[in-house]
Amino acid sequence: MPYLTPTATGLSSTDVRLGFGIPGFAHPLVAPAEWAELTRPATPLHWVVLNVANGPGARPDQHCLEAAGRLRQAGVRVLGHLDLTYGARAFGELVSDAHRFLDWYQVDGFYFDRCPTERAALPEVRRATTTLRALVDDAHIVFQHGTHPYPGYAENADQLVTFSGPWSDYRWSQVAEWTADYPPERFCHFVHGMPLGHLEEALRIARWQGAGTIYFTDRTDRDGSTDPWEAMPGYWDEIVSRIGRGVSE
Repeated sequence: MPYLTPTATGLSSTDVRLGFGIPGFAHPLVAPAEWAELTRPATPLHWVVLNVANGPGARPDQHCLEAAGRLRQAGVRVLGHLDLTYGARAFGELVSDAHRFLDWYQVDGFYFDRCPTERAALPEVRRATTTLRALVDDAHIVFQHGTHPYPGYAENADQLVTFSGPWSDYRWSQVAEWTADYPPERFCHFVHGMPLGHLEEALRIARWQGAGTIYFTDRTDRDGSTDPWEAMPGYWDEIVSRIGRGVSE
């Protein structure tokens, strides 16, 4: 089994406690039940991404403001969605979007979507991260690579998304050896098209590979034509129950 590889130093696979990172639901008007569900007590949420219109949008959105406010009142960290377009996004545009997220929605940090992975792009990503950390105290920064990046990225973010893709790939995935130098709370895995019948196996993979934050869904991307993260999985109650009570494999 390819995923049976060493986990973080000093931590066995059965010790990994999982929680959810929500990559970003559809607009609260389109997915009101999803946003309301996130404030359910005892749901093990690490953070939720707020994506108004591929970023903060052109003006404040009252529905998103109310949804973000309810999450913060429930003690859930809200992250503003910033699209780096694999390094093609201008630095000034990123900072401008970050300011709008802070001014309008009082976010707790930022989610760098489509973050580059190569070593050459690291200095510019580091520059953006340093600038944004100066804007908000204790900013939580997540790099969404979707795969294992150059190891130096781990020194600049609170968390890295090192897998984002379909279950058909995840079940045969392998973890990069350098991740063993970091604890599980530094890594996130997002898996779509994951059937309920494979939930136990998927949780086992996440723990073996040393990922502390996950999001699994049975929704699919329909060959890239839809966003699988916009709605909750049909087995949300089941996975909340399993993770919430700290089930280990």
